[in-house]
Amino acid sequence: MYDSAMSALRRSFELKPDRTPNDNDRIEIGPSPISYDEWSNLGLDCPNILALREYRLSRVQEQLKLHDCAGILLFDPINVRYATDSTNMVLWITHNSARACYIATEGPVILFDFHNCQHLSHHLELVDEIRDMTSFFYFAGGERCEEKAGLFAREIHGLVRQYGGGNNRVAIDKIEIVGLRAMEKQGIDVLDYGMEMMETAREIKNENELKAMRCAVASCEASVKELELSLTPGISENELWAYLHFGNIRRGGEWIETRILSSGPRTNPWMAECGPRIIQEGDLVGLDTDLVGVYGYCVDMSRTWLAGDTKATDKQRELYCIAYEHIMENMERLRPGLSFYDLSFGGHQLPERYRKEQYCVRYHGVGLCDEYPIIPYPEHWDKSGYDGILKPGMCLCVEAYIGEHDGHEGVKLEEQIVITQDGYEQLTTYPYDPKLAPLKA
Repeated sequence: MYDSAMSALRRSFELKPDRTPNDNDRIEIGPSPISYDEWSNLGLDCPNILALREYRLSRVQEQLKLHDCAGILLFDPINVRYATDSTNMVLWITHNSARACYIATEGPVILFDFHNCQHLSHHLELVDEIRDMTSFFYFAGGERCEEKAGLFAREIHGLVRQYGGGNNRVAIDKIEIVGLRAMEKQGIDVLDYGMEMMETAREIKNENELKAMRCAVASCEASVKELELSLTPGISENELWAYLHFGNIRRGGEWIETRILSSGPRTNPWMAECGPRIIQEGDLVGLDTDLVGVYGYCVDMSRTWLAGDTKATDKQRELYCIAYEHIMENMERLRPGLSFYDLSFGGHQLPERYRKEQYCVRYHGVGLCDEYPIIPYPEHWDKSGYDGILKPGMCLCVEAYIGEHDGHEGVKLEEQIVITQDGYEQLTTYPYDPKLAPLKA
């Protein structure tokens, strides 16, 4: 059970601006001093982390009541983080299901953690109990996976009986097949839309959550600045990208989901991850941050720069100008009540010669990671489009990639915004390269 003495210990420390304890030896992760100083200089308000945790859990509980569930079982580490603010070896857990969380609709929050890791979440007020996880993926279970899945399923069944009030409907976000079969053998009515419920819960950010995201953006942009200052001909793509990773980690950020940084001919087509290529004078260098920063919030912005002390070619400026216009016009349309369909089919239309290599989406949601919704280009609507309505509190990324099929180079730009009551607020404000941007320096 959650140790009340730990709560008293928490209160004994002077608090940091985000209401977490100013304890140099604390277990919980969080921003480094450099971040607090940078945010203060920018006039940014820190979030109240205790209130942030309460809001996010309440969003999950609203979904459980709406769908008449006894509870929800979470394996996705992003969902576990959202509901509990508990995090442990996130990248490893994405492919080894060694952690889970059961949230009873009318009852406790129970975290199942990796062996001997209970101490990592003792500080979390909203976690009522921490148990060792009985893992049933093959690496951990081997020939005993079915047996171990049965043991875990019986634990969940016991919680459903104890707190479900006769309701045995349990939503699950994702699970190993052997685990699903074990749950069904226990008579649990497994609902297959747990991920939908969690994405819906995560969709709307309140003002306190947005404070955390603004802080994450500021720290990301400071790291991007360090990368840009290191962009000189002769540096490799790998070394340049490392400045972003270093800047993120030293500020208290957490990881980067991709390594999308490319230069020169590797910028077309897009999506190449950084490699050993040495950047040359006059190259375009494109970056997509895909960064999970402080407080676990994703900052997904893109910029393209011209390497070296040289003038851009007419073609480079043309590519940049079209990318800029695409971003600006599509961003200016954003307001609550607009449908995903309208966003897909309206707005800035790319010249035909750039459509084959256009980015996979016009817009996508963002929170603790890239999330619901995706809004594709018209050409992809029949295959991957779905409709919905923009609401205040939704955060989106506005995308542009401009490059001709079989062209030499391309330009990637992207901004992150939040939908407001009457329009939008632009969260990312990193400057454009004045050597390329004819409209904005």
